[in-house]
Amino acid sequence: MNFGKRIAVSLLGAALMPFGVAMAADYEPPIIIDEAPEVVPVEVGSGWYLRGDIGYVFSQKTDSYTYRTFDAGTGTYGSARFDEVDLKEPFTFGAGFGYHFNDLLRADFTVDGMRTRMNGQTFSALPCTPMLAGTGCRSEDRADVSAISFMANGYVDLGTVAGFTPYVGAGAGYTYVSWSELDSKFYCVGGNCPGSYLGLSENGGAKEWRFTWQAMAGVAYAINKNLKVDLGYRYRQIEKGDMFDWDAGSAAVGATGIQGRDGDLEQHEVRIGLRYDLW
Repeated sequence: MNFGKRIAVSLLGAALMPFGVAMAADYEPPIIIDEAPEVVPVEVGSGWYLRGDIGYVFSQKTDSYTYRTFDAGTGTYGSARFDEVDLKEPFTFGAGFGYHFNDLLRADFTVDGMRTRMNGQTFSALPCTPMLAGTGCRSEDRADVSAISFMANGYVDLGTVAGFTPYVGAGAGYTYVSWSELDSKFYCVGGNCPGSYLGLSENGGAKEWRFTWQAMAGVAYAINKNLKVDLGYRYRQIEKGDMFDWDAGSAAVGATGIQGRDGDLEQHEVRIGLRYDLW
């Protein structure tokens, strides 16, 4: 190769060198990225619901209201019943939360409260006090009672038609029953009474937990996807228990223990409420 050709080749190589460097600089090995797993959002509130209810007890009864008597002279006890008792029909209120296991079964935990008043009367052929021999005795009695129930309930939803879902259910739990002080006014009865009204006595009220069970039926209507209005009936039975202690005068002469007891309380109630699904 002569000198001229060598000069031409050298110039061509020098001219092509930047392109080779540029191509080497632009080349990068491919980066392989594994496919990321699909992220599925978790529905935190799925299946849970909140509820609130109000109700009216249109009928209630108990098998008996009894009390003990005490003879200070012999130190012995007897038993008697209230001759008349009127227990006012109360309004109730409640709230709770629950869970849908599926379209058929659900369960909830509820707290319900009520407050009502008892008015009663007793009659006795014996005198109110020993000094009134030959007379009888009548008392007019009044006390308030409040109850807070903690219940676990289960339901069967019987299918939905046009937004309406009928259901049946049952529950069990405990009720804290709190009787207020029993106020009793005593009146002399009979022709030998020097006067009618004799005086007032006060008996401390009893407080205790009692077993409670209930059965429900009703229908829920879906206002929208999450909100339902619930109209239902409830039968509830609160176990019998202590009602009031002895008055101060009887306790001073030796009477001890609980004096008054109530029977099993049966209630029939209509209720309306709202259920909100946390979907």
